[in-house]
Amino acid sequence: MNVTTFLILQLTVLIYSLSSVFSKYASREAFLSFRYILFTGLIVFCLGIYAILWQQILKKAKLTAAFANKGVTIIWNMLLGYLIFAEKVTAKNAIGALVVLIGIVVVTIGGERNE
Repeated sequence: MNVTTFLILQLTVLIYSLSSVFSKYASREAFLSFRYILFTGLIVFCLGIYAILWQQILKKAKLTAAFANKGVTIIWNMLLGYLIFAEKVTAKNAIGALVVLIGIVVVTIGGERNE
């Protein structure tokens, strides 16, 4: 996977993670209120952009490498939760994120060696 494809993949996963942010905002609103519908619309928009970008990535990257990189969603969600909602990031969270990153590197590098 080249650098451009990798960066687009990370942007795609970030967009996917934003749908979780909008989901949390929507959950705080009254059902079918304007803000609820707005945030729900933003969720659908993010997921639509994600779906289009994901299909484009699969044209350029191996499915195993692309799918392994979806694990970064955990890290993006943790970072967005910390920055937007002031959620705590514990040592266990950081260790878990590190394990995910190691797994992604192993799968990605292992897949490149088998080409």
